[in-house]
Amino acid sequence: MRIAVTGKQGQVVSALLERGPAAGVDIVAVGRPELDLVDRNAIRTVLSQIRPDAIVSAAAYTAVDKAESEEALAFAINAEGATAIAESASELGVPVVHLSTDYVFPGDKQGVYLETDAAGPISAYGRSKLAGEFGVAAANSDHVILRTSWVYSPFGANFLKTMLRLAETRDRLNVVADQHGTPTSALDIADAVITIVKRLSVDPDPKLRGVFHLTGSGEATWADFAEAIFAAMLTKSGKAVSVGRITTAEYPTPARRPANSLLSNEKLKQSYGIVLPDWRVSAKVVLDRLI
Repeated sequence: MRIAVTGKQGQVVSALLERGPAAGVDIVAVGRPELDLVDRNAIRTVLSQIRPDAIVSAAAYTAVDKAESEEALAFAINAEGATAIAESASELGVPVVHLSTDYVFPGDKQGVYLETDAAGPISAYGRSKLAGEFGVAAANSDHVILRTSWVYSPFGANFLKTMLRLAETRDRLNVVADQHGTPTSALDIADAVITIVKRLSVDPDPKLRGVFHLTGSGEATWADFAEAIFAAMLTKSGKAVSVGRITTAEYPTPARRPANSLLSNEKLKQSYGIVLPDWRVSAKVVLDRLI
């Protein structure tokens, strides 16, 4: 099986490239300069040349704060680009798996968000990703949209790696403690995506299509995540770093973040039998590689 995935250096792309061979899947990563998400013709040409059995739409504009001043560019990539990828998949007669985000929700719900809950993004980034979901669904009925959250991995830039870097020169870090979500390993996402694509290729059941949530198990605040990172660091290197638990108001950013990013994964479990490990377990796997 051959899967084309958009992007070359993203966390999920890197994880798919690592996990694909062991799963018997040929992962072909395509990105700039040959594939530019604002160039529909380039998207169609490049993807048709690969002749994939499925397409994973992973590339995105992810600069959350910068998107507040570059909303048009965020929409061009996250909405129009994602739609063009889904259109190309439809023309090729293959399914598309599109990665989305917890940022499509406002974050003011008590309890976990279901796929059926009303969206209401509070940032330009969130609005662009929600528009992408609509575009993908309209362009290709053979689609799976996966909303995930708080992605980290051994690759690229992410919260876990930032904490490790800052901890090299500091003994204490202030971290937001009133935003709730679930850290999710890109390695786990890659494994799930491969499982989903394999199933889509052989099972036409409409229940396997649509929007699903895909996050690690359990919940945390950013401060909880940081404390777990520093606990692993203390065990492995002997360096102690404490966490100052602060509020979102004490760490202002251009883009508003959802206070609650907890997503229910029950639909994915029922449809595909996929349950990601507890976030602490998966974080340890990544930390063991990095420390």
